[in-house]
Amino acid sequence: MSKSNYIRKGVLLSIFVLIVFFNPKALFAQNQDIVQLTGLIVSDDGQTQLPGVHIYVPKYGRGTTSNMYGYFSMPVLVGDHLVISSIGFIKQDFVVPEGANGRVNVVFKMEIDTVYLENIDITPFLSEKMFKEAILAINVPDPGEMIGNRLDGNALAALVRSMPYDASLNASYYFNQQLYYMQDSYGPRSNPFLNPFNWSKFIKSLDKKKK
Repeated sequence: MSKSNYIRKGVLLSIFVLIVFFNPKALFAQNQDIVQLTGLIVSDDGQTQLPGVHIYVPKYGRGTTSNMYGYFSMPVLVGDHLVISSIGFIKQDFVVPEGANGRVNVVFKMEIDTVYLENIDITPFLSEKMFKEAILAINVPDPGEMIGNRLDGNALAALVRSMPYDASLNASYYFNQQLYYMQDSYGPRSNPFLNPFNWSKFIKSLDKKKK
């Protein structure tokens, strides 16, 4: 064997020793079974799917997140310790069991992390005495003066102009618009002042009033 082959083998042996020395777990991980972990993450009601939940393996620094339907899938080792976490939910731990045919299917139900805070009463007054003084200092207007201002003629006229239609007026307006639409569909709208029969009825009514 040549000298170069000895050097090459020595370098490879040194690299292997360094890998085992700095990461001895990598050597034993080869003996563990690799399974495909697939699952669904839902809220505590068991129906709402949760997206963006982190499924993380702290030991090896790898993981994934659930998609918009709460679904996730990732390769893991049997015995891996997983952490499932999301903002607003209680963190969960999970140890990967042995799977059938190299697959493990799970459903994680996340519980809402509820934080109850103490009641805080916020007031603009430093003491009850200051609050009473502020109440007594309020200048309450005379009720009779307030009612008189609301019954003013200009105020009532403004209210009448802004008064919306009631049910009967809305119905009348709708039917009139339908009638105008049908009339306009078959020809121009007639002017009642140009109708000779209307003028005849008007003249006869004047004659009756004179008699």
